[in-house]
Amino acid sequence: MADDGAVRRVAAGPATYWTPGTQILWRYRENAGERFHIARPVTIVRDDEELLAVWLAPGTECVKPVLADGRPVHLEPLESRYTKPRTVQRDRWFGTGVLKLAEPGRPWSVWLFWEPGWRFKNWYVNLERPLSRWEGGVDSEDYFLDISVHSDRSWHWRDEDEFAQAQRDGLMDERTAERVRAAGRAVVEVIGAWGAPFSDGWQHWRPDPSWAVPSLPEDWDRTPAHVSS
Repeated sequence: MADDGAVRRVAAGPATYWTPGTQILWRYRENAGERFHIARPVTIVRDDEELLAVWLAPGTECVKPVLADGRPVHLEPLESRYTKPRTVQRDRWFGTGVLKLAEPGRPWSVWLFWEPGWRFKNWYVNLERPLSRWEGGVDSEDYFLDISVHSDRSWHWRDEDEFAQAQRDGLMDERTAERVRAAGRAVVEVIGAWGAPFSDGWQHWRPDPSWAVPSLPEDWDRTPAHVSS
């Protein structure tokens, strides 16, 4: 689980960028495992050396983890949430869509949420392993700890209890946990300075109405043939 990329920016090699409107997969591996347990088809909004921006449309068919008996993970008490057997199931992304923004090599992505009628709700910082690119999309691993950011520039930590439980259950060692905390502190500095992407006006962005809702491929969990940062 130790990962030097959890704080510092990872140097990216030569990259081939996707054009706007291209459909890819945004996936997460299990913690302390190799299987993918989250897969979300998304549409490219922007992709270059500075930013990857994708749109997760309402109603998109996704893959999510559930308990082995089919119950939602969040209904399991925290003490056994990460030790109970799990499986995955297909489901639809509920509610409004999500715009995801990721700077190459950063150990976090920033998600924008809206209420119905395009009333902006908040930014959500997802601390995660820097994205790895492959021919069909991007892969990561979630680091449990998150941050909510609001239009008045206030913010608060999220899921600190899950972050602590994941360490108790052996899903994250102390070295990695400290790097995640450092990454979180780095994001807080960006918020305090109101830097990108919070200052870039993405809350006023709207998807191209001609974009179709992406389909979930049958081989959504395939192993990439080529991976780059």
